[in-house]
Amino acid sequence: MHLLDANSFIESYNRYYALDICPGFWDWLDGMASSGSVRSVMPVYGELVGKGDTLSDWVKSRRDDGRFLTVDDPATQAAFARVVRHVNAGRATQLAKGRFLAKADPLLIAKAMVSGATVVTQEKEAPQATNSVKIPDVCRAFGVPCVNTFDLLRTRGAQFVLPAVADVFG
Repeated sequence: MHLLDANSFIESYNRYYALDICPGFWDWLDGMASSGSVRSVMPVYGELVGKGDTLSDWVKSRRDDGRFLTVDDPATQAAFARVVRHVNAGRATQLAKGRFLAKADPLLIAKAMVSGATVVTQEKEAPQATNSVKIPDVCRAFGVPCVNTFDLLRTRGAQFVLPAVADVFG
């Protein structure tokens, strides 16, 4: 199973796979969610629905379809506590630690820890950074696999194929 970070949705929507340009990506996500292969967590849902845009509407319409996992179970909460301790012991500033811990990121990682999932994020490693805490760095510390959206698509064999030019302009 792969668990998507909020920025995987946001970057896809804003840059690579806008809903109006590449609906196949979003259909693919729906199919992967239905099979249980690609999911996220409710705190990510919370980060996405407040935007008031088309992505927010898309996410809202999928709230109860099982793709957004709860994080209030004891195992996830115990893993979350481990993530919090790790982040607080790190080299980042208190402000950076607070920003990270206030988002969905530590709960996403905790759910991945207890479910054996791979985290999907567009963030890049920055182990020496003091002004931010990055998901890939925390994942590495706990042995949680972490990939970007393109790696997810390749791993799952996704292809978004346009019809032949003659079919479109014929």
